[in-house]
Amino acid sequence: MLSSSSKYAINAVLYLAVNASVDKKIRATEIAEAIGVPSPFLSKLLQILSRERKLSSAKGPKGGFYLTDEEKQLHLIEVVKSIDGVDRLEDCVLGLKKCSSEQPCPVHFAVQPFKNKFLQELEENTIEHFAEKVKKGEAYLFI
Repeated sequence: MLSSSSKYAINAVLYLAVNASVDKKIRATEIAEAIGVPSPFLSKLLQILSRERKLSSAKGPKGGFYLTDEEKQLHLIEVVKSIDGVDRLEDCVLGLKKCSSEQPCPVHFAVQPFKNKFLQELEENTIEHFAEKVKKGEAYLFI
């Protein structure tokens, strides 16, 4: 349902929400190593998110990426929209072009409730909400 790009971006944003601040910026290479993704690819994703104002960055020797308090209040769906748009979340899981409730694929009705709930979670909950789960040990960001 999510592209690798969106998965990497979500992991990076949550890593920043947990570990970075205005006073403690983190470089893309450190984020990439921590979450186990290719650094050049992640750098491009972080640049997109920075341009779209989903996260902040600073250049220079003490530069890097971080989230402001305002950015932490963005809903997680905003990260996905910046990277992939929402069409990918609405696409057929089997890749059929005309899958819908009127013309369902074989697994449409089994998957649709999950997809709807997942989209609802991303739309209703903030970056900070998911970061708090990591901070409390209720969820994890693994390599």
